Amino acid sequence: MINPAPTSKLDPALARGVLAEIGPMTAGRPDVIVLEFANTNYQLHLKPTADIDTPVGKRIIGTIEVPARKIDVVGTGGRYVEPVYGSPRRVQGTIVAITERAIVVNAGMPIHCIPTERDQRPEDFEVGQFVSFDVMPGASFRPV
Repeated sequence: MINPAPTSKLDPALARGVLAEIGPMTAGRPDVIVLEFANTNYQLHLKPTADIDTPVGKRIIGTIEVPARKIDVVGTGGRYVEPVYGSPRRVQGTIVAITERAIVVNAGMPIHCIPTERDQRPEDFEVGQFVSFDVMPGASFRPV
């Protein structure tokens, strides 16, 4: 359950977290931000792709995007991101949406996964499939 409970329908493709930290600035934009998520211990380190106007300690909504190595459809396991602290290296969860360039995986928070394998495209997958994959460097966050 999201705490506090939402009062309106939430877009399952948008990540809702708390901005825990802003890293050093380069060319007017932070190199990294740290996001925390309600009811978890996750602290994801992500590169912002737009200006971050949210103050540290406040809620932020946006899109987490990762380049995915070969995406495997699996039958068992739980939803997770590894490591718990740091930049994502492995993701497993259920597909909740498919966009033109990515699959959106619920791994405790929605993550837009862009297939990088030449023979994989988002349309090769279906909503509801349980998938697992390694993440290439370059995890990013775009606020809305």
